[in-house]
Amino acid sequence: MRRLSNRIRKRKISANTSRPCGSLVHLKQTYYLPIHYSQKSALNLIVDSVLTNAKAYLNMEIVDCSIAIENGKIFKIGKETHMPSADEKINLKNLLVLPGLIDVHVHLRDEGKAYKEDFYTGTAAAAAGGLTTVLDMPNNAPVTMSVETLKNRMRIAERSILVNVGFFSEFPNDLGEISEIVAQGAVGFKLFMACQVGGLNVDDDEALREAFTKVSELGVPVTVHAEDKALLMENKEKLKRSKRYDAKAFLMAHTERVELKAVERLLKLSAHTGVRVHFCHMTTKEGLKVVVEAKKSGRKVTCEVTPQHLLLSKSDFKRHGLMLTMMPPLRSESHIKALWKGIANGWLDALASDHAPHALSEKSASSVWDVKVGMPGLETTLPLMLTLVRKNRISLTHVVSLLSEKPAEIFNLKDRSRLEHGRKADLTVVDFNSKFRIDASKFHSKAKYSPFDGWEVQGKPVKTFVNGLLIMDEQEIVAKAGSGALIGRERA
Repeated sequence: MRRLSNRIRKRKISANTSRPCGSLVHLKQTYYLPIHYSQKSALNLIVDSVLTNAKAYLNMEIVDCSIAIENGKIFKIGKETHMPSADEKINLKNLLVLPGLIDVHVHLRDEGKAYKEDFYTGTAAAAAGGLTTVLDMPNNAPVTMSVETLKNRMRIAERSILVNVGFFSEFPNDLGEISEIVAQGAVGFKLFMACQVGGLNVDDDEALREAFTKVSELGVPVTVHAEDKALLMENKEKLKRSKRYDAKAFLMAHTERVELKAVERLLKLSAHTGVRVHFCHMTTKEGLKVVVEAKKSGRKVTCEVTPQHLLLSKSDFKRHGLMLTMMPPLRSESHIKALWKGIANGWLDALASDHAPHALSEKSASSVWDVKVGMPGLETTLPLMLTLVRKNRISLTHVVSLLSEKPAEIFNLKDRSRLEHGRKADLTVVDFNSKFRIDASKFHSKAKYSPFDGWEVQGKPVKTFVNGLLIMDEQEIVAKAGSGALIGRERA
């Protein structure tokens, strides 16, 4: 899709139109006109593209409409007869158009871990999964934890990415560098409580408080992997001394108490610092309960859940073996039930894949302690959730909220997450009726394995538009490497 710039001088004229596309509300439309044109001549403007015969998710309704795109943004939503001329017209044939989906927890690897995944394959997987924006975690090689490492990572990514990519940083050795890292474009800071990653000593309460205070002043969040390091190491060493190397031993090390203790400690330490805390991949009913209590008390706290922790349990180890090794681990059915209740009640704010690709050889070993933790998820998240919509397990409204609206709000990703005039033209187009079996061998990711391999799903991402560009079409990447954009958190 080509872009035309500076074709004509334009001025902005606003007009109210009544009930476009059968909507139950009045929408305010904005037209951009050549300075010498009258309002009636608006249809003479040539925009970059018009998507016709769409069923778009607008204001919690599915609306028949067309969407005009100009300079990477949504120019107009309305009836096809009201659309301007376009360089390109695409007939969506009644496919469902969702606001571009956002995954706030992704490990794109590259650099020293490029054999697992690189920026191109990772963002190709994202586009194939219908995701238009991903936020990259910092436990890389080298660890993203300074202005230099962040700048270098962004430079390498810019040449290869296919979707919007934002970057987290670990805390630096010198906390005075925090403001420079944010100025460089970090969307937030990640704190791994289960082990030492980055420059901040996770065992030092005073250092944590100081870091939280500095981050709070800059208006960026801290995302937390909540597993207590001391208790986890104690459990692990006991099991190793007992010569326990099996999958059950891993679950016994990463107990529910390990998560709960970390959540409680973090909330205590961050109190009165003003920092916004986002808990990654919640897995236990006890941990979620504490987070909910903090929310109700007015704390700036949010949390996420993964599809694997909603759909798989520890009993699945019998079928899949050590492939299911992840941190935090899979839990029992009672915890899964609590997580679903958390979604229904609005306690869980985001759905994230925790896409953590590894070489297949790293997912098996004679000892569970030698297995790399994590699994790919960018290409399965949306089909799994749309299938659950079909089964009335979750509403489409919840899916859009968890995968677009709330993530954009939490990380202040402006001009995204809604289909509205003037917002970025990040669009996820799905065939809600398409039934297929997940085939991990066809993943765009380098990690071609999944516990969901062979699952029958209904609801397939078929087109992904990023900033107005068609990136994925019928599971084929149709854009060049580097077509994506680097993004950073904007000040509120």
